[in-house]
This record gives sequence, C-alpha cells and structure tokens, in this order.
Amino acid sequence: MHARSQIRADVGPDFGAVRGAGDLGSVVGALLTYGLIVAVLMLIVSATTWAIASSSGSWHTAQKAKLGCLVAIGGAALTGAALTWANWLLDIGPHL
Repeated sequence: MHARSQIRADVGPDFGAVRGAGDLGSVVGALLTYGLIVAVLMLIVSATTWAIASSSGSWHTAQKAKLGCLVAIGGAALTGAALTWANWLLDIGPHL
C-alpha cells in the first residue's frame, strides 16, 4: 500500500525539465493580467457607449454596446478562470 502511494505522488508533469519554466510561468501570469485589464477597459467603454447611445435615442448603437458589455464580461470570466482550470487539470492528472 505504501509503495502505491509513493508511485502516485511521483506522477505529474516535470516542469523543471524545461529550461525557462519559471519565466514561462511569469509570462503566462502577465498575459492573464493584461487580458483582465483589457476586458475591464472594454467593459467601461461599452457601458459608457451604451449609456450615451440610450440617452440620445440611438437604439442600434445601444444594442451593439450592450453586446460589447456581454462580450467583455464573458472575456473577463474566461480569462480569470483559465488559470484555475489549468491548475485543476494538472491536479486531476495524477488521479486518473
């Protein structure tokens, strides 16, 4: 029983085998940060456009701005969940 648990603990990706794996982690973290910043900025721009277009009676522009808000929220959610999803996949790998 002890040997089996020892084998299961050693199963997993060896990120130390690749040179620059630490740098890759920081690059991915920076890209996720930029993705979230862009999504929040697009949400601000779309919400402002939606408010101005609705108050001036431009329904077509208001519809496009509303769609932009939904896309920005979806992009922020997907970007924020990407790291959690990748960590979950790496964690479930040894259990398969």
